[in-house]
This record gives sequence, C-alpha cells and structure tokens, in this order.
Amino acid sequence: MQESVSSTIKSKHTIASFFAGVGGIELGFEQTGEFRAVYANEFDKKAQVTYRTNFPNTSLDERDIHEVEADEIPEVDIITGGFPCQAFSIAGYRKGFEDERGDLFFELLRMIKEKQPKAIFIENVKNMVTHDHGNTFKVIRESLVANGYYIKWSVLNGKDYGNIPQNRERIYIVGFDNKAAYDTFEFPEAIKLSTTLQDIIDYASEKDEKYYYREGKQPFYDKLEEEVDSYESVYQWRRQYVRENKSGVVPTLTANMGTGGHNVPIIYTDSGIRKLTPRETFNAQGYPANYELPELAVSHLYKQAGNSVVVPVIRRIADKISEALSKHDHLSHQSLNEDVKYAVIYTDFKTKNSGESYIFGYAKDMNEVNDMLKNKPDWFPVIDNTDYRNIVKQGKAMAFYSIVDLD
Repeated sequence: MQESVSSTIKSKHTIASFFAGVGGIELGFEQTGEFRAVYANEFDKKAQVTYRTNFPNTSLDERDIHEVEADEIPEVDIITGGFPCQAFSIAGYRKGFEDERGDLFFELLRMIKEKQPKAIFIENVKNMVTHDHGNTFKVIRESLVANGYYIKWSVLNGKDYGNIPQNRERIYIVGFDNKAAYDTFEFPEAIKLSTTLQDIIDYASEKDEKYYYREGKQPFYDKLEEEVDSYESVYQWRRQYVRENKSGVVPTLTANMGTGGHNVPIIYTDSGIRKLTPRETFNAQGYPANYELPELAVSHLYKQAGNSVVVPVIRRIADKISEALSKHDHLSHQSLNEDVKYAVIYTDFKTKNSGESYIFGYAKDMNEVNDMLKNKPDWFPVIDNTDYRNIVKQGKAMAFYSIVDLD
C-alpha cells in the first residue's frame, strides 16, 4: 500500500477546510510540515471519494455547509476556503452573488466570524477582482476586514509561482487576526519555470484507446490531423477551430473538462492525437505521484482536476503564512463590540491585481467616524462606491479609506 499524501504528524497549526474539493489546499499546507488538516467540509459525492482516499486521517463532513453549525467544528488555527468559483469565472458567465453558488462566501464568512481563527486563506478565480465593476471583491474584502482581519491579496500564475507548466491565474487572499503577523507576511516571489511538458505528460507510453482521436471517430478529426502536429504544443478544440498553445504550458484547466472530452487539452504523440489523461491533468496542478486517483468515471476526475488548485503555489504561500504565525501567533483577536455601527477601512491597491486592507477603526455613529478621519493622512482620500468603481475600471494603484455600514 502506498503512503498517503496526508500528514499524520502533530504539526504546529491546525486547519479547517471548507469547499475542500479533493484536498489541494490542505495538501499544499501539509507539505510544509507546519500544518495539519483536522476538519474538511465537502458536499460533492465524487470529490468526497477522492478526498477520503488521500486524507484518511482528516474528519470529512459531507453535509451542505448551510447545515453545519460552527460549534460542531473543532477549534483551529486556520480556516481555508476555495469557495466555488464558477459564479465569478468567465466559464461561469460571471453571475457572481446572483448565482446560488455565490452566496457560499457568506457561509464561509459565518464560520470565520464564529471560530475566529488566527489566519484565513481563500483562493478563487482572477475575475473575482473585477466582477460586477469590483463590487463582488469589495464585499468580500470589506466583510473580512470589518470582522477584524488584516488581509493581503495577489493574483499569481501557477507557471510563475509554482514551477508548474500550466497557465493558471488565481487570486489568493491571506488574512491574519493581528497586524504584526500581517506585517510579516509577504507573498512569495516569482520563480523561473523549469518544469516542462515532458515532466508532467507521458508522451512515450500508449494510453487507453478512449483517450485518442481517430479517423471516423470524431467528425472534426480531419481538422485535428491537419493542425495538431507538434510535440512542443498543447492544443484545444474550440468547436470550429483548433487553438495551439505554443508557450510550453498547459492552458487553464477548467471544470468543464468533465462535461465533454473536447474541453480536455489535446497533445500530439507517436501513438496518435489524444487528450490528456486524468492523471496528467492532476500533474498539471502539481499533485505528487503518490496522490491516488480512485476508480471513478474519467469525467468526474477531469472535473475534480479542473476545480482544483496549483498545489506548489499553495505550499509556497503556506510557508510564508507559517513564518508569520511562528513569530506572532500569541497575539489575540480584536473583538467587535455589539454597539459598533461603522467600520473605517484602509485599502491600498498596489496594482490592479494585488493589495492590502485592514481596519482603521470602529465607530458608534458618524460623529465618531468624522473624528476618526481627522487623524488619517491628508493624501489618502475617503472614497464612495462611484469612486471605487472608477479605481477598479482604470486599474489604478491607489490607497484610500472607505466607510462601511455594519448594519
């Protein structure tokens, strides 16, 4: 029996993972040797099978998160959540909070508010930043900060920050319950991509016939045969044409791979033109060789890979979180008084895809807000919703204050 990818050591910091999928986030954290997942929540039945296969020592809660009470969850140091991203992605038509999946953020927020972990970690699609003119991210950012978390975020590409040949941009949000840990934490630096397609794709071995495109098997085979002819490229069939990716990386994997074979990236091999196998799609997310794929339909495995995360990016961020916590995890959480009505929040958009935000102060009424703002630096404006939309639209680098009504 092969060794499980899941850690069994008594690590310093414990994790509760929501929308756990197949465990990519906790895997990245556990690979540091500093974290251990003790609780996970995942509602998808097929993902549960894969999760249990690889994380036998983690308590897996299979209920809908709406049915989970916070007091049923063990006390943990960190809450992680890769809440369903389709509502904010291009592939999901950018429905956002109007989609029933979009409200799942507020369920994650409920857990964070009640458990008050030392740190939080959220992963989602890049498009969440600009979705609905920036309003979606504004709600998420302000909700986390108003509840006492000092947050930083950045959009990172797997090929630049995980040494994995996949073009996968995702937003990562990291928050701490104290400013000292927040000040210590920085996202990892970009690294040179040295992992090649040949490292994650088995070009030499002949695979099961179901992965191949053959003459007479698909109506568009002639088009594939004409254009798919390079070992150095990865291809996609786009209904009417073939898209060639010449950059030496796999295009962004999506959950749509599970809805039909044509959504799976295509490669040229000596044994024919074929799609990537499920194992190869997991390789493209940086999963290790000892991560076990259970006996499920390939459509489910493709969906799971497309919904997952770039594990090495998670690990590098987790290393930085561990460093911050090791220095400052003794500090206590700032509690929110019940009579507080307003939060004044400082935000710094360092670039259109990165920034930081934290609480400047709480107030019982607008008189207290105005008194508080007298102490802010003159060169940082107080903005309203219209100003904010313009900042997002123009991709401005800008620091500002905003007032949030907590009612």
